[in-house]
Amino acid sequence: VGSEMCIRDSYPVDVKCVNLTKQKTRTQNSILIILFLIMKNALMGLALFAAMPVFAQQKATINVHPEQGKEIISKHIYGQFAEHLGTCIYGGLWVGEDSKIPNTQGYRNDVLQALKDLKVPVLRWPGGCFADEYHWMDGIGPKENRPRMVNNNWGGTVEDNSFGTHEFLNLCELIGCEPYISGNVGSGSVEEMAKWVEYMTSEQGSPMAKLRKENGREKPWKVKFFGVGNESWGCGGSMRPEYYADLYRRYSTYCRNYDGNHLFKIASGASDYDYNWTEVLMKNVGHRMAGLSLHYYTVTGWSGSKGSATEFTNDDYYWTMGKCLEIEPVLKKHIAIMDKYDPKKQIGLMVDEWGTWWDEEPGTVRGHLYQQNTLRDAFVASLTLDVFHKYTDRIKMTNIAQIANVLQSMILTKEDKMVLTPTYHVFEMYKVHQDATYLPLELNCERKVVRDDRIVPMVSATASRDANGFIHISLSNVDLQESQEIELNLGEVKAKSVTGRILTANNIGDYNSFEKPSVVAPKEFTGAKVNKGSLKVTLPAKSIVVLEVK
Repeated sequence: VGSEMCIRDSYPVDVKCVNLTKQKTRTQNSILIILFLIMKNALMGLALFAAMPVFAQQKATINVHPEQGKEIISKHIYGQFAEHLGTCIYGGLWVGEDSKIPNTQGYRNDVLQALKDLKVPVLRWPGGCFADEYHWMDGIGPKENRPRMVNNNWGGTVEDNSFGTHEFLNLCELIGCEPYISGNVGSGSVEEMAKWVEYMTSEQGSPMAKLRKENGREKPWKVKFFGVGNESWGCGGSMRPEYYADLYRRYSTYCRNYDGNHLFKIASGASDYDYNWTEVLMKNVGHRMAGLSLHYYTVTGWSGSKGSATEFTNDDYYWTMGKCLEIEPVLKKHIAIMDKYDPKKQIGLMVDEWGTWWDEEPGTVRGHLYQQNTLRDAFVASLTLDVFHKYTDRIKMTNIAQIANVLQSMILTKEDKMVLTPTYHVFEMYKVHQDATYLPLELNCERKVVRDDRIVPMVSATASRDANGFIHISLSNVDLQESQEIELNLGEVKAKSVTGRILTANNIGDYNSFEKPSVVAPKEFTGAKVNKGSLKVTLPAKSIVVLEVK
């Protein structure tokens, strides 16, 4: 009848797809079957609608292999990104001690609690493009003495530098995450970068340690992750990879390890399909870097309209799913290059910018990249995280863009109001996978051929086992109309009980607003049942589910 099946072999084998018919043929065949059933039931005196549920539900099988679990899903794959862009910092994270908005030392109380609940493992700052125009000494000392600056990259906004090194690193301590500092290569000097590392991490006896103590911080901070530049091929200096590779070698030499603080140095890597950049850096920098970054956005293009965040067609939605899943072949090509020069996988791949990029919301400031966040964005998050898990032997960190009020954000704020986005809820539901053991799986499901001839499986899945031995399985039904009946086998493990949570909404374009903040929010899921040690799961259309199996 023209069914289309997709068989996903267990990691690290590629996806193998068998396209039996095109979607058009499948539709035609379905019509013929309906006509046949009408005639059959008319002759037999049976009710037509008794047969109709066959067309309202798809079937899929998932075989999880707990015995093959070896790699740990680094918690840093769930990292966040905060740039001086729009109201991400000022108004999003920081309102100042004198604000009427309830705050702790200048940080919004509502946002602080939301980030603690999310268990943010690592936070990248101050950019982004902003990083290569940021001079850190302008952001230390008494706030009334700090010079103002123009944010040339993002809307020409004038900032007062009230949020600087101390404010960022203290925020990381408050929410219990590790800081990831992006250093200025584009417009900064070697000396400036070297002194910043010294200021943050040296214990005593150095001029920068003395200055830090004068500014109110006696003990140094622990700073592990340090990026030597950002997007050096573009806003970070418009460099050739050969030139940047030499600059990296020079700048990183003077990023010292002080008093037991050991830097994990990250080189500025490629944008999505630029495989030559990765090749040059792996060849010319090699193990002088501990990590190499990669940026990949789910975006329609870089010129003209990118499309509305909330007004889109079903065809647009399926295209978005195809574009976000294209990150997997991109990752595989970059990883293959890295494997050639680093077969022991000692250099981490850091996808430190990713997510959706739509047009700014009407009426907002141009250049501030404020966009709403619908259930469609939640699917981009869930499908992308599923992909990251598969390559956790090489991917050691990712940072979605961004944490508040910018692009695919976790949180939206407006004056004293705050709302959690559908993407926030995906990260909160998925936090059970942080530092858990990745469990390979095989997925057999329906698929669609979408615009631009991309192939999108209608089910996405990932699984892990935590330190308590519980297995968590995340399932996404991409299909907008049809539910999925899933047979889920756990190999040698026999399930005794299962609980779950579900994220869905009436429409794929639904979102949480300040007036209606809970339109898209997790609820208890009761559609999974234990059957002789395996699971049967009924997954509603356009839903994301996380199961806990004991």
